[in-house]
Amino acid sequence: MRRFSTPLIAAIFIAASAWWTCAAAQNNTQSEVVRTDQVQAKLLAHAPQGVPVGQTPDAAAGQPVWVGLQITHAPEWHTYWKNAGDSGMPTELQWTLPPGVMAGDIAWPLPKKIPIGHLANYGYEGTVLLPVPLIITPEYKPGVLADALDVKLKATWLVCRKECIPQDGEFALKIPLRSSTALNGAAFDAALKSQPADVAGAHQVALKDDGKRLAVRVAGLPVDVRGQPLELFPESPGVVVTAATPAKPGEPVGARSWSQHWDGDVWTADVPVSPERADSPEKMTLVLVAGERGWRAEAPVAGAWPALALPAGVSPALEAALKANANAGANAPPPAAPTAVPATTFVWALLGALIGGLVLNLMPCVFPVLAIKVLGFTQHADDRRAHRTSGLAYTAGVVLSFLALGALMLALRAAGQQLGWGFQLQSPAVVAALTVLFTVIGLNLAGVFEFGSFLPSRLATLEARNPVANSFLTGMLAVAVASPCTAPFMGASLGLAVGLPALQALLIFAAIGLGMALPYLAASWWPAVARLLPKPGAWMDTFKKFMAFPMFGTAVWLLWVLGQQTGIDGAGALLALLVVLALVLWALGLTGRTRIVLASFSIAAGALLASAFGPNVIKMAEAATPVAETPGARWQPWSAERVQTALGAGQPVFVDFTAAWCVTCQYNKKTTLASAEVLSAMDAAKVQTFRADWTRRDAAITAELQKLGRSGVPVYVLQAPGQAPVVFSEILSATEVKDALGRL
Repeated sequence: MRRFSTPLIAAIFIAASAWWTCAAAQNNTQSEVVRTDQVQAKLLAHAPQGVPVGQTPDAAAGQPVWVGLQITHAPEWHTYWKNAGDSGMPTELQWTLPPGVMAGDIAWPLPKKIPIGHLANYGYEGTVLLPVPLIITPEYKPGVLADALDVKLKATWLVCRKECIPQDGEFALKIPLRSSTALNGAAFDAALKSQPADVAGAHQVALKDDGKRLAVRVAGLPVDVRGQPLELFPESPGVVVTAATPAKPGEPVGARSWSQHWDGDVWTADVPVSPERADSPEKMTLVLVAGERGWRAEAPVAGAWPALALPAGVSPALEAALKANANAGANAPPPAAPTAVPATTFVWALLGALIGGLVLNLMPCVFPVLAIKVLGFTQHADDRRAHRTSGLAYTAGVVLSFLALGALMLALRAAGQQLGWGFQLQSPAVVAALTVLFTVIGLNLAGVFEFGSFLPSRLATLEARNPVANSFLTGMLAVAVASPCTAPFMGASLGLAVGLPALQALLIFAAIGLGMALPYLAASWWPAVARLLPKPGAWMDTFKKFMAFPMFGTAVWLLWVLGQQTGIDGAGALLALLVVLALVLWALGLTGRTRIVLASFSIAAGALLASAFGPNVIKMAEAATPVAETPGARWQPWSAERVQTALGAGQPVFVDFTAAWCVTCQYNKKTTLASAEVLSAMDAAKVQTFRADWTRRDAAITAELQKLGRSGVPVYVLQAPGQAPVVFSEILSATEVKDALGRL
């Protein structure tokens, strides 16, 4: 019986899914306006004298070219300043411009303080314009026939009320080269007038009370504001108590209050330092606001910052990196490369990665791929040389695939992307391709079709002629479906790896791959294993068909994951396409005129369905707007703002970072997190529970995971006011949760 190597099919489908994803990305529409229920975002331009082309820098300096994102908020909604305050994140703008044109920094307008419970944010309500200057260099050559400057923008913002929704948009506009663009002049003039003016003078910021408070002195402010109360906005995030309120006259300042007064022509303030301080800057830039006017003052920080409080379970490398960043200061230039860890720490990290790879073989998502290798064992039970060669090739495929994934993550890290482990299953195209792959494998094992019946003989016998390539590609397939399952001991190693130099990081990934391949490699080189296997015979056909069911089970799981991403329409469309695919494969295995008629009909039907419903398979469903918290509800949708609100009210929180494609997450959710004794212990401790769903790519969740020294899920965190967070192990036990609750 001639069989075709299923791993080769895997390579074909994975390549096709990559093309599909790229094609979908190229078809994204761009416009000047993006509307949601919470905001209207619009890309504006202001070039009253046209675009200065072919002029010297001095001559072009007097001809401003501005672009900017204007955000109009629905009532009660807001976005954030460059320092978001107690929660949130600032709006980010990524420009695509022609060669010779550069974008400057955002000219942030003056923010306002937005109190939320016991917390406060710095941001914008109503309508705000974030202007950015375009720098036209002499290298800009638009061409003789060009009449406009093409500007493209990818913007991301977080819009919040009581809940927070991450949003993004892609914008495009053309700025005429030779004619004036001044319709938006009033909006840009108002935004630029709202810029803080630099204040020259002998400013001072000094630590006092053992680093618990800051004494601020700002000189050189305009005469007409002397004696007036000012609002203070530090540009360095996470340093002061954002929600501090002004102390009443005659009352001493407390841990959540601040005071200000004028010492002649010098404005002074006494500001509390945040107990959860995230930075130790050498210099601080302060923005002072009086009404519609503002001033910026920069001063060195005198005195020694106390040590930062770090969460429990943070890896030594991350701890060293945080301390190094705290000592270096926020305004210091970024390091040229990530910092290497001590040799002892790195050896322990390698050991943890190796053990994590070993345990990865126990994850349910790996079973179907190992079933393919079991068939290979039975076919070559008496061939020790074939066993050993296959083991080495499988190991090479696993290790090299982990190295490739690691290199991709490091490349994206260098490019500033926020991705975590298992990121490939956040793409509907990849999930759909793997679903099709495992369905095809299952149909082949079940005997619905044989590749040898309709493929050229050279291709159909490729597995028999190239067993080494087959084993190598099987290792690649194993990594493709196994990597989302972050095994125990592996989460910390991966969290460490993404912050290490490239060589040390890749060694961590290689150790994970070696650990995963080690059982099969040892079995292939241990003669006793081969002797224990049954001899080939007729039973193998029954066993082969039985192995089809793990494949179908994996396809069902992947289909469920796809439904979490694209909704019922995407999952239903793929299910219909799988039915037609099965019909096509069955028809191609027939003979004579029946094969021609049925195969032609099924292929035509498949093409028609693919054109009509195929886009639904990879189209990410619109994220449902989070609803307001319901009193008494067990699990609330996670957001950093909700967590901080609960902590500010004195309530402990438990956060479940999970994803639909994470089998370990689903196991813990149905066992420990559903345990009556665990839930009773949480109720007794009055713990608010949150669930952070990472099934789709979510920059806020990724950033939170990185703060905890993790790069994948599951992650479980218990935090109480005034205490360091407790990070639990990936395989969650009721005992460790109850013990942690008892220590609150």
